[in-house]
Amino acid sequence: MRMSICSAALTLAALFTVLPAQAQQKLVPGQSEIAFLTRQMGVPVEGRFRQFDAQVAFDPKQVASSKISFAIDLGSATIGTAETEAELLKPDWFDTRKFPKATFTSTQVKQVGAGKLEVAGTLSIKGSSQPVTVPVLLAPSGTYTTATGSFTLKRLDFRIGDGDWKDTSVVANEVQVRFKLTLTGVAGL
Repeated sequence: MRMSICSAALTLAALFTVLPAQAQQKLVPGQSEIAFLTRQMGVPVEGRFRQFDAQVAFDPKQVASSKISFAIDLGSATIGTAETEAELLKPDWFDTRKFPKATFTSTQVKQVGAGKLEVAGTLSIKGSSQPVTVPVLLAPSGTYTTATGSFTLKRLDFRIGDGDWKDTSVVANEVQVRFKLTLTGVAGL
């Protein structure tokens, strides 16, 4: 009996050394940001989220097996005025009492050039989910790697700005999302 347990343990250990390991990276929050830009009555309005987290398992040798996800605390949105920030929490906007977080989960990661990725996945905000594809540029610097990119979403697809705010002549439907995620543990770029 001992021999079969020992053999099974050795076989499992051998399998795990043969299977490719996927590196797990850590987000450096103080050096990362997620921002958004829209227009209200034609005037640019910029904001950002103060609290978010990302889980990244990126293997530069096997990019297709990479997994990327993040969660944003919608109640952490800052846009410059306390009155506007309080409005964003309400049901017509983010409805943070019912939907406290926005999430993204990758479904496919492709390398499209040196240090360039195309990340497809599902973005969920306020109970609505939409497929998005995001171009990402990776830039190593010492022990850190910065992933930057931007994409445009349509706020009404996610029911952001319901009620009187649906009028896109007042608040534009297009919202540009920009991000800079600084990570540790990305090797071999």
